[in-house]
Amino acid sequence: MSHPASRLRSILPTSGRTALGATVAGGVLTGLASAPERLSRLFRHRFPMVAVTGMTGVGKSQLVDRLTRRASDDGVAEVGSAVMERRTRRSARLQGFRFLVVPGDNAATRLGALDEVFHDEPVDGVIHVVANGYATPRRTAGTTGAATASREEQLAAELEDWTITSHRIASLAVRRHKPIWLVIAVTKTDLYPDEVDAAVRYYSPGSGSPFGDKVDALRALAGGAKLSVDVLPVSSQGGDRKSVMPAKRANAMVDALAARLAQLSGHA
Repeated sequence: MSHPASRLRSILPTSGRTALGATVAGGVLTGLASAPERLSRLFRHRFPMVAVTGMTGVGKSQLVDRLTRRASDDGVAEVGSAVMERRTRRSARLQGFRFLVVPGDNAATRLGALDEVFHDEPVDGVIHVVANGYATPRRTAGTTGAATASREEQLAAELEDWTITSHRIASLAVRRHKPIWLVIAVTKTDLYPDEVDAAVRYYSPGSGSPFGDKVDALRALAGGAKLSVDVLPVSSQGGDRKSVMPAKRANAMVDALAARLAQLSGHA
């Protein structure tokens, strides 16, 4: 019995064999060239990139530390970071998230980080962190002592910060072919445990509040079908069972946020 390759050589002329070889080689090279892209898409699906935004002092890093099960340094007195922080959450199912924590202060590095997460390498979703006016005040550069700010001033600063971020989100949503998601995380609920529902309403679309109106404006710019919006309360700190925010309740809030992220990313 003759070998299949020998029969092929006898059937095809030299030019035909050359053309067939080139076709096979081209297919192999194309497959090899597209392999990294396919692997990148698979990795991106399993570990989507999430921007964590919000003004300084709202607790972005603490929240992400809780989501990634990373121990926070409670002894750090300074508020805010001037560089973008990166964290990864992993599960036993080889799924998770890559969090990019955008600086809340220091204009140059903050704007550069916003460009990176919304333009240079666009993220898959956004967690925007707010604190119901209870953000930890930051001292003015070059001053010493404790910083002070009224709750009204902090709420106004949140609105100003949200104006900048929401325009970036709208621009991203318009450019993307698939919808993106936004979770507004209302933090520091341990400071106002009896007003959590009212705080969630304040940040929700359709609420008629100053912040809610700006969320409605974002949805109008981005298109309702291109952007989903959730508002969830969270607390990065919990006390004992007799405290106003027991650890069990605080953990449940963080777990609810993690579960919603998994749903939005197709992990659940």
